[in-house]
Amino acid sequence: MPQTEVFFYRELDESVPLLGWLDDMPAKVQSKCAERIDRLGESGHDLRRPEADFLRDGIYELRASYQGVHYRMLYFFAGKAVVVVSHGLTKEREVPPKEIDLAVKRKKQVEANFKQFTFKPE
Repeated sequence: MPQTEVFFYRELDESVPLLGWLDDMPAKVQSKCAERIDRLGESGHDLRRPEADFLRDGIYELRASYQGVHYRMLYFFAGKAVVVVSHGLTKEREVPPKEIDLAVKRKKQVEANFKQFTFKPE
């Protein structure tokens, strides 16, 4: 099974929303989220619950929990073996529609100009 290439969404100002969000999280949460991102790179489209789930409009969620708090990272595919992680959030009951809408908007930007709107993590 070929490995999926993982990119992060990048704003026009060069900021990377996912990294900014992760920087504000406790070390244990950062570690759990990094594990999920690694698994996404290993499994791509084959990653399923409880680690990932499809939301709507081509947007998926990576799922991590720590001490009863649910963390989500929204992502989308930009090719057969290329995935872009849009951003992260702390989930209450469900992922708010506005967060999914934001990921859909970012997906369209990436489709229009992949190089400008993506960042390749080391």
